[in-house]
Amino acid sequence: MADRTGIFITFEGGEGVGKSTQIRRLADSLRRAGHDVLVTREPGGSPGAEAVRHVLLSGAAEKFGVRMEAILFAAARNDHVEEVIRPAMETGAVVLCDRFVDSSRVYQGVTGNLEPGFIEALQRIATNGVMPDLTFILDLPADKGLARARRRGGDEAPDRFEKEEIETHEKRRQAYLDIAAAEPARCRVIDADRAEDEIAAEIHSQVETAVAHPMAGEPAE
Repeated sequence: MADRTGIFITFEGGEGVGKSTQIRRLADSLRRAGHDVLVTREPGGSPGAEAVRHVLLSGAAEKFGVRMEAILFAAARNDHVEEVIRPAMETGAVVLCDRFVDSSRVYQGVTGNLEPGFIEALQRIATNGVMPDLTFILDLPADKGLARARRRGGDEAPDRFEKEEIETHEKRRQAYLDIAAAEPARCRVIDADRAEDEIAAEIHSQVETAVAHPMAGEPAE
């Protein structure tokens, strides 16, 4: 991939759907195939954004309201894009990111009741033209996802978002499906209520095509 800009792939979904596991598996398989792969996450991914991540997930910003949370997410995203994602793509890497703009649309927009125009304006500033070529939306009933997340967390207290009501999580699930229906060229819905190997094989098959034939990224040089 040295002769073109990289591929940007994001993974989205509710709590406990298995994004981290599938990103790790995909990264391993792409590296074995000889690709340069960068794995990153949101909120976070760069030093500045990781500092904001702690504030957001600890709930420290919750008292200032969802609008302030959305602004903090956007600030972290802009630092992440400019310091990590864009430079990696310019070297031809495959960038795999755990959450991106769709999470803001769902968490702060749909269930945070912020107006779509406000969310989209923040995202335009934050991403500065960098958008995913491909987005995998891992779909799982909210009760199953939360049960997984709680098992994974062990004795740790649930984070800012895990502790919310089941109805809120199910509303987010539907919001992700709505995004996929509205943007079928970019989004792929993956049934996450299956064996890990089966999910990984489906994702890998679709990524092989995307890597060979980039879709929405910047044109080749």
